[in-house]
Amino acid sequence: MSESFEDLLPATRRALYHRIATAQADGRAPSLVGAVVREGRAAWTGARGFVDGREPDGDTQYRIGSITKTFTAVLVLRLRDEGLLDLADPLAKHLPGTSTGTGKRIRTRTRTGTAADRGADEVTIAQLLAHTAGLAAEAPGPWWERTPGTLRPALSDVLGEQPLRHPSGRIHHYSNPGYTVLGSLVEELRGEPWEVVLGREVLEPLGMTRTSAQPLTPYAHGWAVHPWADVLLPEPAEDLGLMAPSGQLWSTAADLARWARFLAEGDERVLSAETVAEMRTPAAAPGSDSWDAGYGLGLQLVRRDGRTLVGHTGSLPGFLATLWVSVEDGLAGIALANTTSGPLMSGLAADLVRITAEREPRIPAPWQPLSEADQELLALTGPWYWGPAPFVLRLEADRALELVPLSGAGRASRFRAEEDGTWTGLDGYYAGETLRVVRSSDGRGRDHGVGAVTHLDLGSFVFTREPYDAAAPVPGGVDPKGWRPAPARPSS
Repeated sequence: MSESFEDLLPATRRALYHRIATAQADGRAPSLVGAVVREGRAAWTGARGFVDGREPDGDTQYRIGSITKTFTAVLVLRLRDEGLLDLADPLAKHLPGTSTGTGKRIRTRTRTGTAADRGADEVTIAQLLAHTAGLAAEAPGPWWERTPGTLRPALSDVLGEQPLRHPSGRIHHYSNPGYTVLGSLVEELRGEPWEVVLGREVLEPLGMTRTSAQPLTPYAHGWAVHPWADVLLPEPAEDLGLMAPSGQLWSTAADLARWARFLAEGDERVLSAETVAEMRTPAAAPGSDSWDAGYGLGLQLVRRDGRTLVGHTGSLPGFLATLWVSVEDGLAGIALANTTSGPLMSGLAADLVRITAEREPRIPAPWQPLSEADQELLALTGPWYWGPAPFVLRLEADRALELVPLSGAGRASRFRAEEDGTWTGLDGYYAGETLRVVRSSDGRGRDHGVGAVTHLDLGSFVFTREPYDAAAPVPGGVDPKGWRPAPARPSS
């Protein structure tokens, strides 16, 4: 017997509604929309406040600010997957002179305060995606979010005379101009405006008809709320011009539910699941297992309430937005408001995920046996040893393998089968590394037969069927006397 759990339980819906109602009241937002996505489907939408005299809903547009960057990153990765660029390419290879828009060399301030020349070839596309290029956080000149984009007609107006604030590739420093440059890169290689490319390559295939560069009715107007009185001030809704790839877009809770599904699963019409998973992998996170915030390729990463969330926050004058996806839970939380400040939207969207996950945990897929199994691969399963450390190799569907330490802690990875008979690591320490099954050509091996498996080679590490198997080519050799008890202690 199977059960259907497509709809959220009444108690869960009430808890979610209570959460957004509290956020709207405490944050004093003119209007606020929250939504939960479960297993790729919009499972709940709630709203508080009013837009043009009526309560908003999942079809009401709000400006989403820097969530726009996730769309720009997808356009860049499409170019990479098509072979039109490499993420390691220097930006100048595809956009000559983009350091200042005039062909000048980049200048930055050193720690001593003196100016130093920095070539544009030091900034790579990957660094721009991960905010590690060292570019300034904001464009020079008047506050770009509240002034017309016509004030910045060229990239030199966006980058200024000294675009770099830090050495390229050294630290994470969030940069809005960096994503402006990436948008210009898309336009250069596609030969069309960023907005046109986005519509054709991303929005249309995903059915995101209510996501646009300009507002479409019905939409919320942006407001500032006085900090000490319950009065409002309208915020300007400027066309950001060249800065559009950093924060121009308007969208709805319903459309962002589609985007959440894409960020969790990918879509072959836009990007493969493998490439989207690459976006979700920390590219600029602290080098520690205890990190709680990081950045992938166009996606923010946070750890909250014991789960990893991927997505992005967004803000422009008059608007706040957040989209968080928990791939493990099969959930996403969306929060949109039309106020410059007030509700803590990142925490709100995370709480929508938490409330749903705690009250209605994900139902695991039913276990099913493999439809077929290669007998040679089946023979490889079971215990293997990296030196004296025990691991177990498991066979999965499509000839995939999983290597897991039996201690429960260590270098576990999943591997995808390749056509040449090797496997490629998909995650963990061995992500991108090659696993090879090595067979004997001279009679060596556990059964001393030619063609018998002697060991697994994984990124130069040797895994054997016995701890330090003397019949395998263990680097450094194995003492011919083998394993032995501890030497006797001298008598006192």
